[in-house]
Amino acid sequence: MEATAQQQPALPRWQRLLLPSGLLETPGRRTARDWVVDVTMFLIAVGVGALILITSWKDHSGIEVVLDFALGAASFVALWLRRSRPVAVGIFTVLASAVSALAAGPAVIAIFNAAIRAPGRALAGIAGLSLIAGSVFALLYPGEDSFGTEALLTVLITGVVVGWGLFVRAQRDLVRSLHERAVRLEAEQRLKVDQARESERLRIAREMHDVLAHRVSLLSLHAGALEFRPDASPDEVAEAAGVIRATAHAALEDLRGVIGVLRESAQNGAPEPPQPTLDEIPALVEESRAAGMRVRSRLEAPGDVPAVLGRTAYRVVQEGLTNARKHAPGAAVDVTVTGSVGEPLVVEVANRSPVGVRAGALPGAGTGLIGLAERVALAGGELEHGPNTAGDFVLRATLPWPA
Repeated sequence: MEATAQQQPALPRWQRLLLPSGLLETPGRRTARDWVVDVTMFLIAVGVGALILITSWKDHSGIEVVLDFALGAASFVALWLRRSRPVAVGIFTVLASAVSALAAGPAVIAIFNAAIRAPGRALAGIAGLSLIAGSVFALLYPGEDSFGTEALLTVLITGVVVGWGLFVRAQRDLVRSLHERAVRLEAEQRLKVDQARESERLRIAREMHDVLAHRVSLLSLHAGALEFRPDASPDEVAEAAGVIRATAHAALEDLRGVIGVLRESAQNGAPEPPQPTLDEIPALVEESRAAGMRVRSRLEAPGDVPAVLGRTAYRVVQEGLTNARKHAPGAAVDVTVTGSVGEPLVVEVANRSPVGVRAGALPGAGTGLIGLAERVALAGGELEHGPNTAGDFVLRATLPWPA
């Protein structure tokens, strides 16, 4: 399952500055880290090339000096293309280093770059070409050391540079695989959330249809009879009205039964106890404190809160405390309930992010939040959850409180 760039988790700006462009969704653009690495590599190439040029300077003739500087300058320019064309740059700089001391610096950087980006066969060819170029250079500029010593030094340098590049390559492959796995898991999580929401909606719709369709059809039938029999006697009208009233009452009872079925306990199938109200939130907070949680609460909702509104607010606080207890044990929790008649009732539960947990990560499977969102929506409100600017996880419900 592939995720598009819009589905990939956004990284903080400071993390994007520290990652190479190859690990981001825009590999063509250099990051701040890439510029720092490019400048550092260029300086290393200058230092290596200058050192080798100084040690072999006395063996250079006039035409060899001109050729050395020309190939060295071309090699330094080629380093700019090392990310997009690692094989071509590696071959060119290695060949140039066979006759140019100044090009030896860019050749070392190009071999390291090829170990990171080039295919295996191309890397092996560049490494072998490097050994040949080192041998040719030792023959052209003998210096004070023997040919065997310089050849051995070439083998050691090539082995170290290739090994270091392969190590960096392995690290990047690991980070890339972990990133792809995280994207895939988040996509699967979104799919599970959508499936759970759709399943719950289908279940509610099925219960409503099975239970209420018969009653509503009876209501329509008797109401239609009255409409088409305007000359009916008062006794017949009274009888039809009684049937309509009884059917409507039975439909309400069936509706209560459907709601009871949807709220049955998953453990023993028994109906839940009487639903809580807003006044029971302090007891809920005290229960959490007794369990060892650090909870601060502020309840400012003057007026007679409707039962549905109070019950929904209680469930929001209950879910927030449960999530904090499960996914942020030991963290301080703030519970705030504010509102008044004619103004929205705002219920907020915020907890500090535990050490080692990425900000923005959805705690747990999120199925509890799915059901809570449906409950808040039925009350005409909105539910929000996620990290705030300080990195704390906030669960906030805004519920309408009509005058």
